[in-house]
Amino acid sequence: MSAEEGDWNFYLRTVSNSARDSNITNGPASDPSLLHAVKKLCEFCKREDKTSDDLVARVYPHVNKLFQRSVASLSQSNSSNGLLLLGILQFFLDFGEVVLHDADPSLHTFIRSCLSREFADPIVAAATLDFLYVNKNKLLISFPNLLPQFFPLILKLTAWNGGKLEKPFLKVLPGLVSPGSFLPLFPSLMDLPILVVALEKVERSSGSLVGNNIASIQKSKAPEMLLALMDEAYTGTTIGERGGDESEESSTINVADPLFLELLKDENDGLVERHWTSPGIAAVLQAAKNSPQSDRLKQILKIAPRLLDAYFTIALRDANSSLICALIPILMTRISALFPDQNYMYEVRRRLLEFMLAAFHRSPDLIPLLKKPIIDRLGNAYDSTEKTELALQLCWAVGEYGGGGPTHKDAARELFESLELLLYENLSSSRLGLRQEAAVNSNRKSFSKSSQSRLLCFVITAITKLATHHRELLPRARVALIKVARS
Repeated sequence: MSAEEGDWNFYLRTVSNSARDSNITNGPASDPSLLHAVKKLCEFCKREDKTSDDLVARVYPHVNKLFQRSVASLSQSNSSNGLLLLGILQFFLDFGEVVLHDADPSLHTFIRSCLSREFADPIVAAATLDFLYVNKNKLLISFPNLLPQFFPLILKLTAWNGGKLEKPFLKVLPGLVSPGSFLPLFPSLMDLPILVVALEKVERSSGSLVGNNIASIQKSKAPEMLLALMDEAYTGTTIGERGGDESEESSTINVADPLFLELLKDENDGLVERHWTSPGIAAVLQAAKNSPQSDRLKQILKIAPRLLDAYFTIALRDANSSLICALIPILMTRISALFPDQNYMYEVRRRLLEFMLAAFHRSPDLIPLLKKPIIDRLGNAYDSTEKTELALQLCWAVGEYGGGGPTHKDAARELFESLELLLYENLSSSRLGLRQEAAVNSNRKSFSKSSQSRLLCFVITAITKLATHHRELLPRARVALIKVARS
């Protein structure tokens, strides 16, 4: 027997013996030689000779049994099973056609049973992203719905393990985007900072996240969450507010639990409204703002804007106009609902506005389709600084692209009327004057005056350009400009 054949028999015997072991408490992952044996057997089977199919047929039954035994021991084992299961999954993907093995159930089992427990393990997280990238073509062709279905869990392992996984995640991100995940993925990327806050709360209340299934943690906490929410609904207070010995942490976590349950999910269940304006969310965001930031949170506040950049690049390159049209109203809403960190808010808002303008540049006919949300945002231009900036950019887009073009005269007329109203409101300064009278800070007053002047310039320019594209609006534009000149 040659040395090579001896090695082959040794590795096969190692896997076979472990697959037959019926001791659940002492799982296969406790034997470090198993992963090496599985990888070496894969290498033997990949050799292009006439015996390779025979080798695969001999290895497959033992590897399959080992996979089943590893999964069965997950709840009992103290060792990480992630790397071993990934090695076996690689065998299934490489040789599934030879042995007629459908890898889809195995992949789902790994993600739901193992990765949901071990996502916080940095080694397993990195190996998972590497596995997804190496096999991205196979996964997208054979299992196109797999990554879009489990993108929340992939985001979770990326957010928890920080900057080390940013580049590996960016390689995988295009595979997460599909028609069914495109819209839900956007708020999930926006909310990565509060996802980290949620995970850190779970860790503080329930111990290490490694080896614990968050879904079971959530289930065990459900009665306390329900009582806290009922208490808030009927009395207007939380348990923490009435107890003098409760910490700030416990007083805010109960109120925010519904959002946390949404954030901590592992699977994509569609676009779900996130109630950022509720008192509970406001409380937890205020607590996060006033508390020292962890290193993990600081990292994700820097990473998240760059991930949004990649998402928007994919959107402009691959998404159709219908998906972009559905995304922009969500973007308009979220521009004033961000994690309360000044630099993060600046970086994200800048990217949101840049993407919106790029989308209108690519498809000007989106403007008449989004006529109602645009008019609504113009009407809210004075509500806050970020809404003023959004209104400025919308004014520019409406004027630059002629309200969608010469064929959209009805939409252009309605947008023109909205701009007129905003112009006359600006000139009268009624709402802005009330704000300035109530303000005591001179810097605030000068900033408001500056915003008013900028908005006036943008509105005048938009009215002029819109009338240039739609000449039937010229008489009304002249009247508006005369009133500006006289004021």
